[in-house]
Amino acid sequence: MLKDLLLKNRSYRGYTRRPMTREELTEFVDCARLCPSSVNAQPLRYYLIWEPEELAKVQPLTRWAKGLPQITLPHPGMEPTGFIIICQDLTLDPSLARYQRDVGIVAQTMLLAAAERGLGGCMIGSFLAGELQQALNLPDTIAPMLVVAFGEPAETVVLTQVGPDGSTRYYRDAQDVHYVPKRALEDLILPKTPGAR
Repeated sequence: MLKDLLLKNRSYRGYTRRPMTREELTEFVDCARLCPSSVNAQPLRYYLIWEPEELAKVQPLTRWAKGLPQITLPHPGMEPTGFIIICQDLTLDPSLARYQRDVGIVAQTMLLAAAERGLGGCMIGSFLAGELQQALNLPDTIAPMLVVAFGEPAETVVLTQVGPDGSTRYYRDAQDVHYVPKRALEDLILPKTPGAR
């Protein structure tokens, strides 16, 4: 079951107009709050966006699919219908580097929760943090760390094997199908070295 969710959990960059609800986004955060946290400090906070006015503010502050600079993604009319902004409460700990792992863990957890519901999303690490903080009127003590988009996927993402050239760059075909090369399992497991205990 977990592997099925992992296969469904792709980075989607195109969505239907099906609206996300506050309740759905809250449920994703409820899953995230159960995750481990470095020294159990739990400094992450979550800003939920599902209303059209705020969606319109946030979307232009995000940068999608840097690996495909010739394409505008999401395509017009296929933007996500929900966002969760993962933030850090700097009053609990000002060290942003310490909790980068926490950010990744909670983001993946929320995306798996979305996949379980037949929804999808995308982690967006490239965004205008200062402008986002201002647009959402967040205090200086709350630092945006990662934007996670959510919605009902409206595109096809296909996993492929890395080719002979070794490139892991994703690409799209003429039908706008998104291909993501993955390395083979045998290429990822390091061999035992002589003398290892």
